[in-house]
Amino acid sequence: MKLSYFVEDLPLKHTFTIAHQSRDIQDTLIVKLEEGDLVGLGESTTNPFYGMTVENMSEVLDAFQGVVEGGNWESPEELWELGKTHFKNNPFAQCALDMAAWDLYTKKKGKKLYEFLRLNPTDIPTTNFTIGIDTVPKMVSKMKEVHWPIYKIKLGTSDDLEIVRELRKHTDAIFRIDANCAWTADQAIEYSVALQKLGVEFMEQPLGKDDLDGMKEVFKYSKLPVIADESCIVGSDVKKCHGLFHGINVKLVKAGGITPGLRMIHEAKSLGMKTMVGCMTESSIGITAIAHIAPLLDYVDMDGAMLLAKDPATGVKITPEKVTFPDGNGIGASLV
Repeated sequence: MKLSYFVEDLPLKHTFTIAHQSRDIQDTLIVKLEEGDLVGLGESTTNPFYGMTVENMSEVLDAFQGVVEGGNWESPEELWELGKTHFKNNPFAQCALDMAAWDLYTKKKGKKLYEFLRLNPTDIPTTNFTIGIDTVPKMVSKMKEVHWPIYKIKLGTSDDLEIVRELRKHTDAIFRIDANCAWTADQAIEYSVALQKLGVEFMEQPLGKDDLDGMKEVFKYSKLPVIADESCIVGSDVKKCHGLFHGINVKLVKAGGITPGLRMIHEAKSLGMKTMVGCMTESSIGITAIAHIAPLLDYVDMDGAMLLAKDPATGVKITPEKVTFPDGNGIGASLV
């Protein structure tokens, strides 16, 4: 068993802006696990908002290399548990390792990941396509560039309702709104009335992650369902979100990989909550991994590779009508 990793810069087609950052290039860490002729690939992007850098991800992986290569684990779940304490402050690095472990493990089993999990790929919900914050003409231009049945609109400006009203003039697509913690409870409740009339399906993370009192009010009075993102990072957050949100958006990188992500999804389902998996601006490695578990979900946001000007990998092909997986077992993504 050999563990290695390297960094790729992912150039974006357009500047991507959300409530707390903008970027034109996203750097990502790609992990390789090699055993004989088989290679498992995993990925995690850096993220300044969560303090995840190439340097600290590299450092924590280097310190865990002996455990990985020692081979005293037989499944990705066992490896994840071995690293639970080690990666406590760096779930992004653990995600990349866990993803690579699942890729290698299911290749050794001679199955695609969704086959191993006994999931039906025809059950995958249609992903949304994300429109970042920009001038209204540029946001409209991005929609015209990619015709899609569901758009996720990033908000967090002083003119949020006006933006949605203007975008609605140009499409009949379903809208999903992501405020990235930018609103107050009163704003979210007030906006939900107008947004419902504008064909918005749900609001994602309207308030700051720790504004629990505000979320009680939003949950009670909002005209739209609310989905947790920043408020639901790790497994212990799922139960905390019950009664405050109608559903959760699991980000594999923030949770620490596929292993904890699956646990969070199943727990949310047991509580009667809607489930969603979201992505970062990732290559086809991370996006293809998400696609394999997407049959479990009510909603999915796996458009990250579609936002790239150049993808260092190939993998799942996504259209509004279907998701086509690459040949081969495991997760199936390959480096170009």
